[in-house]
Amino acid sequence: MTIKLEDLKPAEGSTSKSKRVGRGRSSGHGKTSCRGHNGEGQRSGSSAKRGFEGGQMPSYRRLPKLRGFKIINKLVYAQLNVRDIDRLPIDEITLDALKAIKKAHSSCDGLRVMGNGDITKKVTIKANYVTPAAKEKIEKAGGKVELV
Repeated sequence: MTIKLEDLKPAEGSTSKSKRVGRGRSSGHGKTSCRGHNGEGQRSGSSAKRGFEGGQMPSYRRLPKLRGFKIINKLVYAQLNVRDIDRLPIDEITLDALKAIKKAHSSCDGLRVMGNGDITKKVTIKANYVTPAAKEKIEKAGGKVELV
């Protein structure tokens, strides 16, 4: 069986008849034509402004000012640039070592190494994330990178 253009019809319940207002009482949409009695909405050519709730404090003013949302179990990373590694007094750089010398906050959950600057020191780095540029610079200086 082939489907022809004249056989196509909309899905069940996807279409409905338009509301014909002002066509007598028996239609259910007669007399005031679904506009109610008097008031702003009854008049022709009028429309209340967006968000108007009849004088009641509108919802956009009732709600507090929302500024995104807080991720409850977000991980906080200590960030370290390659240029800062030369100045550190340690040869094996880990998050715990950075916390011990007070170069990372105690609330940090991991370490990220970024590639800004240059390095001359030979170091071993154990971090959660190392950028490709940083890894290249550290290995060129004779260092080693381990992902935790």
